[in-house]
Amino acid sequence: MRIQHIEAMRQSTPLTKAFKTALRTVHQTESIIVRITTDDGRVGFGEAPATVVITGDSLDSIQSAIVNIFTPLLIGQNLLAYEQIIQSVHLAMFGSSSAKAAVDMAVYDLVAQYSGMPLYQFLGGYRDQIETDFTVSINSPKEMGEDAVRFVEAGFNVLKIKVGKDPIDEDIRRIQEIRRRVGDEVKIRLDANQGWQVKEAVKSIRRMEDMGLNIELVEQPVKAEDLEGLKAVTDAVETLIMADESVFSPRHALQLLQLRAADLINIKLMKSGGIYKAQLINQMAEEYGVECMVGSMIESRVAVTAAAHFAASKKNITRFDFDAPLMMLHDIVVGGVKYDGRIMTFPQEAGLGIQDVHCEGGVGALS
Repeated sequence: MRIQHIEAMRQSTPLTKAFKTALRTVHQTESIIVRITTDDGRVGFGEAPATVVITGDSLDSIQSAIVNIFTPLLIGQNLLAYEQIIQSVHLAMFGSSSAKAAVDMAVYDLVAQYSGMPLYQFLGGYRDQIETDFTVSINSPKEMGEDAVRFVEAGFNVLKIKVGKDPIDEDIRRIQEIRRRVGDEVKIRLDANQGWQVKEAVKSIRRMEDMGLNIELVEQPVKAEDLEGLKAVTDAVETLIMADESVFSPRHALQLLQLRAADLINIKLMKSGGIYKAQLINQMAEEYGVECMVGSMIESRVAVTAAAHFAASKKNITRFDFDAPLMMLHDIVVGGVKYDGRIMTFPQEAGLGIQDVHCEGGVGALS
């Protein structure tokens, strides 16, 4: 089973509502869809969204890496030696974690297809369904409260609240309004997206603890590179602290774990460069007794399907943040993971179970 053809296609789909965080405001999904075809007629899919403010990857840089660097390297390669293929992709260039992730997804899709197993079973098969949270993006307290109620009425019992853009008093008003509107049974997670200073984070989280707002966890309260600051927050509060932007690679994970700088790690394929290295991060975290979440950027069901297969396969992954496709105005994917409210289930076809993706156009290479 050798790689015959690689395409890199652009897609852009509006969101139903602007998605606002401390780092950016997004009005549409924009990503590169990768389609790899083998000499025996199989097709594997991957995806890389442009998230410049987080990964540094733009649509142009992703497409250039896939077409100009990875395609010449991979055409004609035997996918049954997928360890060699993925290692060669990671060694071929520095950075470009999103482009690497898209190729990695398509490779795993094809290898699982060859094995005759859905990817989550091929990777370990720990569970066959998962439950996602839903994200409430930054707006006025009133609007965020209304959004939270709408999501709970749609069946979601875990809400991820974006904070960190405005003064902390405004964030607390937002959280108070949401808690008042949804009651005490709904789990609330906060994501500051690096928006707080260390002392501000400690003071704010302690204040929320004293107010009885019952926050399950706070994600990335301080700057990504400030592991000492992250540890200071973790050590000073009772609320669980989750690292996100601080952990891209297995090396980052090891530094964080050795320092015991966070209680949890959020793994994203766009940061790790795909499933191969995401597995290493999770395995290391498990050895240190640190549970993981798997999340996503603003992605379609292509990348989310791959991430969900990975997340479902591992015992140590206990939290799931896969709501991005539910924010899209149109669904561009045929097949893949399915939603029933917060419940996500997997197709029983081999691989990712994706039959097609509707994109604007492609650039590729043929051998």
